[in-house]
Amino acid sequence: MRKISVITLGCSKNTVDSERLINQLQLNDYQIAHNLEEADIIFINTCGFIQAAKEESIETILETAELKKKGKVKKIFVGGCLSERYRKELIAEIPEVDAFFGVEDYKNIIKELKGNYYEEFLYKRTLIEANHYSYLKISEGCDRPCSFCAIPLMRGNHRSKTIEDLTKEAQNLAQSGVKELILIGQDTTYYGIDIYGKRKLRELIQRLSDIEEIKWIRLLYAYPSGFPIDIIEEMKANSKFLKYIDIPLQHISDKVLRSMKRGISSEQIKNLLNKLRAEIDDIAIRTTFIVGYPEEDEKDFEELMNFIEEFKFDRVGCFEYSPEEGTSAYKLGDPISHEEKKRRMDELMEVQQEISYQKNLNLTGKEFEILVDRTEGDFYIARSYRDAPEVDGEILLPKKYGTLKIGNFYKCIAEDCDEFDLYAKPLTES
Repeated sequence: MRKISVITLGCSKNTVDSERLINQLQLNDYQIAHNLEEADIIFINTCGFIQAAKEESIETILETAELKKKGKVKKIFVGGCLSERYRKELIAEIPEVDAFFGVEDYKNIIKELKGNYYEEFLYKRTLIEANHYSYLKISEGCDRPCSFCAIPLMRGNHRSKTIEDLTKEAQNLAQSGVKELILIGQDTTYYGIDIYGKRKLRELIQRLSDIEEIKWIRLLYAYPSGFPIDIIEEMKANSKFLKYIDIPLQHISDKVLRSMKRGISSEQIKNLLNKLRAEIDDIAIRTTFIVGYPEEDEKDFEELMNFIEEFKFDRVGCFEYSPEEGTSAYKLGDPISHEEKKRRMDELMEVQQEISYQKNLNLTGKEFEILVDRTEGDFYIARSYRDAPEVDGEILLPKKYGTLKIGNFYKCIAEDCDEFDLYAKPLTES
């Protein structure tokens, strides 16, 4: 059998793309090689979101090019966001790559391999991270005009998938053992407008909830402007729809928000967040911020810090601003030094670390339903409704308490904590 290795870089959206591609490869009798040096062909699914991600993608391509020079692999294919955006430059700079492809370019990749493209099986995926949880990409692209973001340049305009197609895909995932669906897209709360004429996220969640094997549904990447309020009602009424939401805010200063073209004011953001907390008991709210944006002065940063200290988010991620060609903010330059950006990010995360620790202290002694993800050393690693995989804290359960099964749900009681994780004792299987 021909052997191909698929390297996936970047976000969970790329993970889904790679899983679709791997299924197509297997339908064409390709064996997936996990060791690069065992592969005849290497496919790299790249990320081009920010400078650090672009650098990682280029370094990975160059490393595989060295393997080809040494005769250890025969061909290198490159796809994904970086390839979509910089194909001409990459062709000129890295001739060792045999072919470059864009985002979701499954048909041309299979054609290059002289295989058959099975569009009727595009809803099927070969999971590459876990069998008990999976990302469900409900849309592609984005219509938002955010000044700092190059995603529309790489992934195009917003395109929702139909409720029927997503339900079919989710049913297939459930039959493969998936118990938690994590809904993703560039802008999940915009779902449905392009094909149904109105937001249909609530209806989609209701349909997915009808799948018996699916126990948890988690929502990521919920854009705050135009947030569909009926989602709050669904979260209150639907036991499968977790009381967790990821809302990337990026900033809180009105001046910066206007320059970022976020389409929402500081007051509107605070009203939305307060409504979520007031109406949904024990909701866990995650967000992300950008520091070092060209028009962010010290006063704006202080306003952001005060906001974080006041609101006390459950989870926070932070990025240093990265100037991206083709975005409207690019013309503003990059006046804030890397050292100053790093100072701001470190200061922000230090404050959030203390907030996270205090929140975890308040959770000790409480019972949770958890989903066991994996083992590490002397611990089982699990998550509660408060924890999305890869980006949030975890719950560690010592193996001395007994044997747990990966992919199963249990009840546990939190006994101790650190800044990000809880340490717990299992009680019963749920």
